[in-house]
Amino acid sequence: MTRYKLVNGIKLPYTAEEETARDAAEAAAKADIAANGYKTQRREEYPDFASQLDMQYWDKKNGTTTWVDAISKVKNDNPKP
Repeated sequence: MTRYKLVNGIKLPYTAEEETARDAAEAAAKADIAANGYKTQRREEYPDFASQLDMQYWDKKNGTTTWVDAISKVKNDNPKP
């Protein structure tokens, strides 16, 4: 399937070299997501820092493991490849 680019408002097809470069860039991006995508997913699922500090305070005060349990769940749900 031919890909196109816009140059000064004109739709032009990619050259063979541009197609090859684009394919390589897409493959590299997919490999990066496969290798590091878990980091982004974890970052989005971790509780915010204020909540984590509050969990740690109450865990210390009550002898519970709420914070450890929350962090472990995120890590288990999004393992390293």
